[in-house]
Amino acid sequence: MPEDLSSILSLEVPLIVEVARRRMALAEAVNLVHGAIIEFPQSSDGELRVLVNNKAIGTGTAVKVGENFGVRISNVGDVTSRVQALGA
Repeated sequence: MPEDLSSILSLEVPLIVEVARRRMALAEAVNLVHGAIIEFPQSSDGELRVLVNNKAIGTGTAVKVGENFGVRISNVGDVTSRVQALGA
């Protein structure tokens, strides 16, 4: 592997697992308080989006790993799409 590619691949990037997404009025968001519950339209056992650098690269399902939360990858894009996710 070329040295420049090796150094690029050692960079750390944000990996995000998106559980759910919804829109709400700004007035609702401003009035959120500690302990508030926000309901989402997604099923609690549905597919989760896996993002690298805020770009979707695959999907997975939630799993429990000891006392921690994890994601079992069920679908991932090809290498080209994953590398493109690292770009601007």
